[in-house]
Amino acid sequence: MPTVQSDALKTEITRLSDSLNAEIAVAFNDLETGQEFYYNEKSMMHAASTMKVPVMIEIFRMAERGELHLEDKIEVKNQFYSIVDSSVFSLDVNEDDCKTLYDSIGKKVIIRDLVFDMITRTSNLATNLLIELADAKKVTATMRELGAENIQVLRGVEDIKAYQKGWSNYTDAYDLAVIMRAIATAKAASEASCNEMIDILGQQFYRKKIPAGIPDSVKVVNKTGSITAISHDCAIVFPPQRKPYVLVVLTKGIADPEKAENAIANISRLIYNDLQQPRNLN
Repeated sequence: MPTVQSDALKTEITRLSDSLNAEIAVAFNDLETGQEFYYNEKSMMHAASTMKVPVMIEIFRMAERGELHLEDKIEVKNQFYSIVDSSVFSLDVNEDDCKTLYDSIGKKVIIRDLVFDMITRTSNLATNLLIELADAKKVTATMRELGAENIQVLRGVEDIKAYQKGWSNYTDAYDLAVIMRAIATAKAASEASCNEMIDILGQQFYRKKIPAGIPDSVKVVNKTGSITAISHDCAIVFPPQRKPYVLVVLTKGIADPEKAENAIANISRLIYNDLQQPRNLN
């Protein structure tokens, strides 16, 4: 069974990092062969929207515990409280990729639909509503239970006072791989819940990073994250006739979003192509 050419991959990541004057972190776990590859995997970075995956996991686990039903409805509001001093803040619709949810302010929306918008259209408003429902501390505690030791889910989106204090959501590539692997292997929740999470991730709108390095015919489920000079993707890839693999690529310091997307896609392409080679390479 083919494996990733670790030395060649490390050389290419280093070349990309140097040429872009950027920090790149990679975590790869192959569920078929057991091979793992890591590069700067413990380097902590702002999580951006990748933190929405842990929130999704916690919502599904809450449903399994009977604390909520995914078909329950909650009221959509745009009023949240800073973790710094409990002062009120609101989200800017112009800073949100999913603007349609703002039309539902004052109305009730199904929780399952909020999870879908949070993941597939990276809705910030849905995220804040769900974090308030789940409790950020409990989300982080669940990640610890799954084996992710460093990821921190502290707050929702656009809490400017917290951001100014450096109180943000952070992760490393290793922990995101742990989390995605837990979904892929039905350890994050029940098998039915994990299958539904995979289905939601598979309807991701943003496909210019890890999926862009893989043939369109191959199933890839993913969650991206981007803020200024930060561009991430975490994915489960399902090549034909084998078990899936998990790939996480985090980047920091690339000002041009397109260059960051291309770098992530290049790393993804190298790994996928290695796994298609009809020989065993180390």
